[in-house]
Amino acid sequence: MKRLFTLLLAGATFFNAASSHGAPVAKVQTAPEFTGIDKWLNSQPLTMQGLRGKVVLVDFWTYTCINCIRTLPHVKRWHEKYRTQGLVVVGVHTPEYPFERSTSNVQSAIKRFGIPYAVAQDNRYATWEAYSNQYWPAVYLIDKRGRIVYTHFGEGAYQETEAKIQALLAEAA
Repeated sequence: MKRLFTLLLAGATFFNAASSHGAPVAKVQTAPEFTGIDKWLNSQPLTMQGLRGKVVLVDFWTYTCINCIRTLPHVKRWHEKYRTQGLVVVGVHTPEYPFERSTSNVQSAIKRFGIPYAVAQDNRYATWEAYSNQYWPAVYLIDKRGRIVYTHFGEGAYQETEAKIQALLAEAA
């Protein structure tokens, strides 16, 4: 019963967070390293340490999640628009269903959706857990010093997220 209550409470938190239109992280924390990644697609392995000095957008997603699919055009646009200014987008594909663990299925989805940026396949939920993430989709913005400074869960808040990307890129390292 306690687990059911916790799950219900987490669900309520999701809806509150998703409707908040993005929010600064209450406590600034250093972004965890990518850990337990089964496979890197579209990229050699990346590390948070190696990305210092860049603004990083970490997008937790899975290819059958309709909410994730609806956010992909925005994430792809930000990648295209800001990559030369120092934005690095990393999709962390964390499966919801067993068939989503298949690398070939993820590769097909990357091709189908035209995803050009790095995708980390997080089949064991290691990076998901390192971020204490609970949602698909979830966006984490990391500043040039490697700190999580903004999160958004669910769809929406595209203008707010882009404004935060612009502000972070404008900051001195």
